[in-house]
Amino acid sequence: NIFTQQPSYFSDLDETLPTVLQVFNNILHKCGLQCEGASAEPQKLEEKVNVTPGNMPLQELKDIVLYLCDTCTTLWAFLDVFPLACQTFQKHEFCYRLASFYELAIPELESAIKKRHYEDNSVFADLWRRISHSRKKMIEAFHILINQVCLQPILE
Repeated sequence: NIFTQQPSYFSDLDETLPTVLQVFNNILHKCGLQCEGASAEPQKLEEKVNVTPGNMPLQELKDIVLYLCDTCTTLWAFLDVFPLACQTFQKHEFCYRLASFYELAIPELESAIKKRHYEDNSVFADLWRRISHSRKKMIEAFHILINQVCLQPILE
């Protein structure tokens, strides 16, 4: 693969990971959810968060779910074809950050999708399929990370 041909790509990956983590922070912010731990940023005093997944416009909810689905699928595909990247992900506490994001965002988004009234039921079906796919890919990416960072070293 390209990383064996160009080892400096590992440092590029290391520099890129904060941007990947920022994607999850941006989704939480758009949903009015607060980040926890190392990724938490102070909320501005004048900033009042009244938007939640349950009351945001449908198009905004759709955009967030599509963005999340694309991000999770890409993340999983990258780790699936290049598990050696897991060490670099772990340096950024990715497992902890992904688990925190999952715990905060997924229940809120699923609840908002279920409770919303849809004029076209196919919109509900599409959103539910995409949030379910996102959830599955996050879990699969987490499994790859745990396997590579924790289990493989024990087996070797």
